[in-house]
Order: sequence, then C-alpha cells, then structure tokens
Amino acid sequence: MKFFVDTADTNDIRELAVTGLLDGVTTNPSLIHKAGRDFLDVVKEICAIVPGPVSAEVVALDHETMMKEAEILRRIADNVAVKVPLTLDGLKTCRKLTADGTMVNVTLCFSANQALLAAKAGATFVSPFVGRHDDVGFDGMQLISDIRLIYDNYDFATEILVASIRHPVHVLESAKLGADVATMPPAVIRQLVKHPLTDKGIEGFLADWAKTGQKIS
Repeated sequence: MKFFVDTADTNDIRELAVTGLLDGVTTNPSLIHKAGRDFLDVVKEICAIVPGPVSAEVVALDHETMMKEAEILRRIADNVAVKVPLTLDGLKTCRKLTADGTMVNVTLCFSANQALLAAKAGATFVSPFVGRHDDVGFDGMQLISDIRLIYDNYDFATEILVASIRHPVHVLESAKLGADVATMPPAVIRQLVKHPLTDKGIEGFLADWAKTGQKIS
C-alpha cells in the first residue's frame, strides 16, 4: 500500500518525507485555506519535496474552466495529479486530461457506482471518503470492498485512494481489503508507529542497558 499525506503544511511533509514512508501528497481547498499561503506556491514547493503524485484540486464546476485551471496546475511539475470532483463535468475533464497523459484524482466518491464511472473515465486515482461515509451512517469499509471487487472484476487500472481517514483502524482495514493508497493526516501516520508494548519494551531495554554501565562508542 502507498502512503500519501493529506496536508498542505510543507513542514510536516518534509518531516515525513525523510522517513522514506511517503509516496505522495493530497491537498484540497480546505487544506490550502488552513495553510494560509498562495495555492500555486504551496503546490510547487510540495512537488519539489515529494517525487510522487501531488494532488492539486480545480475549483471550477464546468468542464471548460476545469480544463483551464488544470492547464495551470499541470504546468507546475510533472508529478502533479489534477484533482477533479466526481460530477459529469469532472469525469469529462478526467477523460480529456488522462488522454493527454496527465494524472487525475477523481475525488468526493461516496458510492461504488461513482467509482465505476471514474474508472471508465480513465482516472488514475479515485478517492472514496470513508470517514465522511461513516459520519452519515454508512460503512466506509464496505464501500472500499465493493470498489475493489468491481475493479478486479474488470481489471481497471484506476487506483483506490482511500481518503477521509480518521484513525489507524481505517488504514488497517483498507490494507486488508487491498486498497492501493491511503491518504491521511500527518497525525495518523505518526499514530501508526505507536504501540504501548513497543514503548514499554524500549523503556525496559534502556533501564537494563543503564545497569551495565556500558556505552556504544
């Protein structure tokens, strides 16, 4: 499974990139607003930090304007994945962009039927939002399972990019279901490494090592 970080905070991205665990980055208008910086400057900086796909989202709702915005975004760097909403105009834009060799992330997916349409439109990634799905009483993991089954049935190349991840269990369940990518906030990536028995084990080893009176030098 690939790990993307869902943030526009370049300090967090740099810190996580050096671990070697980061395969890409996703951003959205809300994250850009939180960062408080110029959108294009942020995307350019992120693309220089991470060689993998960096999702940058159009904000237009009609195909013609989406294409104009996408042209600006894809000129930033070769690793930009243009992010479009799962609407008819978004799917039309997806088809046009992928035909030109541009990576496209179709976002705001909440049903397996929508994911099927994204794959038929040639999406590089489809982003089902599991956390938001759970919030309104549906099963986000069942959505991932359904999409995986459909994509495998027809050998679609579109990668399932699990979004709106709220906690490590979402990551675990997504990996068990065979999702291709998990994008998550920096805090969730850091939570993945934590376990109380690991901490207890380190504490015990260090206590015993101190008793030896030795140093590694």
